[in-house]
Amino acid sequence: MKLSNDIQPAVQAAIPIVLGYIAIGIPCGILEDSIGLNAVQVFFLSCMFYSGAGQFMIPNMWLAGSPIASIVASVSLVNTRQMLYSASFAPMCANERKGLSFLFSATVTDESFGVNMANFATGTWNVRRATVVNLCSCASWTLSNVAGVLIGSALGIPLAIASFAMTSIFICLLVTQKVTFENAVAAFVAMVGVFTCKAVGLAGPAILVGAVLGVVAAMLVSQVRRGRVAEAAALDAQVESAQAGEGVANAADARARSCQDVDLPCGNPADVNAAPRNSAQAGESAQEGGEGR
Repeated sequence: MKLSNDIQPAVQAAIPIVLGYIAIGIPCGILEDSIGLNAVQVFFLSCMFYSGAGQFMIPNMWLAGSPIASIVASVSLVNTRQMLYSASFAPMCANERKGLSFLFSATVTDESFGVNMANFATGTWNVRRATVVNLCSCASWTLSNVAGVLIGSALGIPLAIASFAMTSIFICLLVTQKVTFENAVAAFVAMVGVFTCKAVGLAGPAILVGAVLGVVAAMLVSQVRRGRVAEAAALDAQVESAQAGEGVANAADARARSCQDVDLPCGNPADVNAAPRNSAQAGESAQEGGEGR
């Protein structure tokens, strides 16, 4: 199949991602301009680093006075999810060229992951189309960041307005999550952790500590809940087994009462079945004796 046949559907699938990246890429570029990065630096940073959350975190944490080690650790922690995204697409790349597979896996983001995964589920998608989606997303993000740098240096937009874009992104990510008890615990513990760190003067690692505490708390709660579900399932199985045993006992009692009503042996069911046969044999013997007489 020609590449031209894959471009049009891939570009159509990437349009929502492109529009979203333009909306958040420009504020990100404004923030990057505020810490002294120029358009060329932001261009290469967006191409090679390509992490929206990470690129927002870097200028915000830099302006907050966070140490470089804390910035690196926080950004690295946030981006560990990318490994899971690429691993999820490994079966789709099994029969593709290594160069194409590498380019595809290196350009996956949150949004392109969702779009491509949904399209792969239809059975009409392929790695070439998915890579075009990734490249369109990357290009829009890079150009939006560069435009943000140019706008920020030309207009001098207040940082309070631009920096709120980072908060807005996390709010959007939070409200779009599936409402579960574990997610609620993670969000609450993370907020408490960040607030506590800043209250005691640890503003630098506050985000990292809050994120780690939230994830750990959610994992512990999830493990406890799964244990309780397993215990409940085991208890239900025991109850059903006991009820089945009672049913067998009740059936045996009913059979015994029926045997007593018809004056038949009530021991082993084989004896009950044998009784009619023995009676029939006795009748046949009596008949033969009568005929002999």
